[in-house]
Amino acid sequence: MIQVKEFVDADNSYAVNTANEFLKGLREEQVVNVCYGSVVKAARDGSEHQRSTILVVYKTNEEL
Repeated sequence: MIQVKEFVDADNSYAVNTANEFLKGLREEQVVNVCYGSVVKAARDGSEHQRSTILVVYKTNEEL
């Protein structure tokens, strides 16, 4: 089965850190694709913050 897992920056963690931890648990043949995107979000006080999102498309063990 093909699955998609989304990792989004939060105030206390970065998407790249959690995505890397998840990827460490997969075998290379399970990884189908990794997609990265980022947006700049404006805060109420006028400041801007970049938010990143990583999508990992992978095969579950059922297909291997």
